[in-house]
Amino acid sequence: MSSPTGPASGLPVRMPRPRQSGRHRRPEPAAAPEGAPALVLAVPGAPSAAIRSLAEEVVSIARSELPGLEAAIGFLEGDDTEYPSLATVLTATATLRTERYELALAAGREATAPTGPAAVVVPLLAGPDSAQMRQVRQALMDGGNTAELTDVLGPHPLLAEALHVRLSEAGLARADRARLFTVATAADGIILATVGGEEAVQAAGITGMLLAARLAVPVMAAALDQEGSIASVAEQLRAAGAEQLALAPYLIGPELAEGLLDEASKEAGCAAAEPLGAYPAIGKLVLSQYTAALGIPPQQPQGAPSL
Repeated sequence: MSSPTGPASGLPVRMPRPRQSGRHRRPEPAAAPEGAPALVLAVPGAPSAAIRSLAEEVVSIARSELPGLEAAIGFLEGDDTEYPSLATVLTATATLRTERYELALAAGREATAPTGPAAVVVPLLAGPDSAQMRQVRQALMDGGNTAELTDVLGPHPLLAEALHVRLSEAGLARADRARLFTVATAADGIILATVGGEEAVQAAGITGMLLAARLAVPVMAAALDQEGSIASVAEQLRAAGAEQLALAPYLIGPELAEGLLDEASKEAGCAAAEPLGAYPAIGKLVLSQYTAALGIPPQQPQGAPSL
């Protein structure tokens, strides 16, 4: 049975978007092409009710931007009972497409035989993580190689915006540069924490430069999953004159092992912001990866108002 955010089975579903009324309604976005592959969100980490809720919110944002979009969620560590695995969702998506074609023929309707990928898989990852991506690729093979895989979501300016928002929500950064009001606990040095080793640190550093430009404070990336990385970067920032540090997770959330952020915060001796979570830009970047894979003209993703 379907819910407002998707079917319990993990199968894709079309969710129509009500048309806004009034003279000043915003332009209606383009609809998903008829017969387009499903968007399948690949969710890393151990699944839980909270992670499922986050993933459903991300998918809901994507659907709101592209009416008629078919979308489903597959968990890399799913148990195929409460949390459908990515491989199972991909197999079911391909089967559903074939069944629709056969039903159309049986009903005497003209139908074109399905070609191309049945799904476009978008990893719910802000930055590169070779271990997680290996799991995604293995799931694609286990699911019958009927899907196309996109890149991760970052680096991207909207992720710098999301980091700024999370820091400001925690009282660790000014929320508005124009008004220049002060925050007593605002940090003068930011540790941008990621997972995925050196490749992830380098990629996070690109978004870190954008964040540094927004905050006018130094930002350095470090790996939560590399021993000593957080402490080393904290020491470098303090040696450069930063007195009040803050930890900003360059992570959406599911890929973050429980307790890892708290340990890093203690190691660095500073407060931490929340992970990016279902910030609106995350859903729009997921959709952007999907439309790019299909060659659909992009709608420039817009996040929250610029801070």
